[in-house]
Amino acid sequence: MTDQHLHLQTMGQQHGRRSWAEPWKIKMVEPIRMTTPEERQQALRDAGYNTFLLKSDDVYIDLLTDSGTSAMSDRQWAGMMLGDEAYAGSRNFYRLEAAIRDYYGYKYVVPTHQGRGAEHLISQAVIKPGHTIPGNMYFTTTRLHQELAGGTFVDVIVDEAHDPANPHPFKGNVDLDKLQAVIDRVGAENIPYVSLAGTVNMAGGQPVSMENVRALRTLCDRYGIRIYLDATRMVENAFFIQEREAGYADKPIAAILKEFCSYTDGAWMSAKKDNLVNIGGWLALNHEDVFDQCRNLVVVYEGLHTYGGMAGRDMEALAIGIEEAVQDDHVRSRIGQVRYLGELLQEWDIPIVQPVGGHAIFLDAKRFYPHLAQDVFPAQTLAAELYLDSGVRSMERGIVSAGRDPETGDHRHPKLELTRLTIPRRVYTQAHMDVVAESVKSAYDRREQTRGLRMIYEPKYLRFFQCRFEPI
Repeated sequence: MTDQHLHLQTMGQQHGRRSWAEPWKIKMVEPIRMTTPEERQQALRDAGYNTFLLKSDDVYIDLLTDSGTSAMSDRQWAGMMLGDEAYAGSRNFYRLEAAIRDYYGYKYVVPTHQGRGAEHLISQAVIKPGHTIPGNMYFTTTRLHQELAGGTFVDVIVDEAHDPANPHPFKGNVDLDKLQAVIDRVGAENIPYVSLAGTVNMAGGQPVSMENVRALRTLCDRYGIRIYLDATRMVENAFFIQEREAGYADKPIAAILKEFCSYTDGAWMSAKKDNLVNIGGWLALNHEDVFDQCRNLVVVYEGLHTYGGMAGRDMEALAIGIEEAVQDDHVRSRIGQVRYLGELLQEWDIPIVQPVGGHAIFLDAKRFYPHLAQDVFPAQTLAAELYLDSGVRSMERGIVSAGRDPETGDHRHPKLELTRLTIPRRVYTQAHMDVVAESVKSAYDRREQTRGLRMIYEPKYLRFFQCRFEPI
């Protein structure tokens, strides 16, 4: 702890509560407007009660996602003017490559247009039909790319992750006994890699401990299995390690991040989250054989291997964002705002996933609407109710996101039925969080009168983006 922190802590003890503030000041604003209840009702009908299909002009506070919605810094905007738009060998690529090597520690870098482009490349490069991919809870696009390549995802996350009320500090951990059982059942030769995600999104933004990834590395080395990391929100994961795990309280976020990555063989990144840009992604690898395949495939699906679907100006902003994202004050402020909203809701006994994660508050729709069966989409219903109440846009993370079993065609029924309030980085104030909390409270107060939804249109892949509903 620094002398300044000790001084502030002492003052707080002497004078009572001491507030914290964001480590930035506002230089430019974008006006937003509150719509009328009648306008919101019509907009929701037009969108088929799917918040993904709402027009952004009809949204007051947009908590749909933290993907690509963060505010870039003055340094990033200045960097955009330094874009080298050469088709091959852009200087901005080499800046990006150096930043990833410095802060994440991987040898080889392939840029992509966003995270799912990187997921696609690694899946096509290493997964063969019949392969099994164990992971610490599925993510929608990751699992789909694994399935399209012929693989089968198997969940090996700890049981605590499926219980929204469980206070376990590292609910993103891999259950090593479950992983061992998968290895014993299918054989190590049929497992191309373990799919490890930091601050597991579908579990409520729950982190993985350093102890767990270290033990996972030991187990995988025993069988020659590689570990690939979804590093999308690993900076936030590093914060939880710093806060909760013995031996890390005095280590900076950047050092914790790099150590964690050192136990893995590569990573894919949706840079639209932690890395503070509006578009972009990357795949980083330590093994030249896999890198060679992915560098070849990126030319087919994305663009040349020195831009991979990004403009030079985007790569420059991304390189700067990587440096800014690991600053301790930034991460503390970012997660502090998420916790502020969570604490407001907990004061009103509104059911949320605990502990509060790094990027969002996840409302527990099963406990919110205990009278609604999962087949009438309670989390989707809650997202619609919040929008109707206040113009706040959230998103569903439950049965709709889980999709259908490709073999049976039946709905998958996840244990978690959640509505996600996702906080963009450096965008909203605490006053916005107050408005959101009060809207959730309003929906909770009238919960017994709420009915569910019926799905009336369903696309084949990633249905939650485009499906449509009507009220029951």
